[in-house]
Amino acid sequence: MPLAAVLLPVFTLIALTFGLLFWTGATRREAIAKGETKLGDIALGQSAWPQRQTQIGRAFQNQLELPVLFYVLVGLAIVTQKADLLFVGLSWAFVVARLLHAYVHVTDNHVMRRFQAFLAGVSVLVTMWAIFALRIIGGF
Repeated sequence: MPLAAVLLPVFTLIALTFGLLFWTGATRREAIAKGETKLGDIALGQSAWPQRQTQIGRAFQNQLELPVLFYVLVGLAIVTQKADLLFVGLSWAFVVARLLHAYVHVTDNHVMRRFQAFLAGVSVLVTMWAIFALRIIGGF
């Protein structure tokens, strides 16, 4: 499998993460400029941001949690040469689930829909790890 095909889902997820980071920064700066939040209220990491800024910020933070296991797996799959068409397909399924999760998070934030997208991503990632482990341990 070409390296570009294996890494394209990673690049897509990284773009989502940076997009949410910049959006978080812009909306937080706006909240401070409008006086909705005072610097002293957030100086020690307190959660004194208005709802919208918190919503976008949490969507960003979520991209620094579960996807870490995906990034590690992709790196291991590349090094061990276990990244095949199935791996790339599952990678895209994981990325789509993360995109849906972020979309729900920054729009209506419907908790059950957000959880369903999260669960879909977790299910795909667990499957990817299981297949990878079987291929390494079982020699498949």
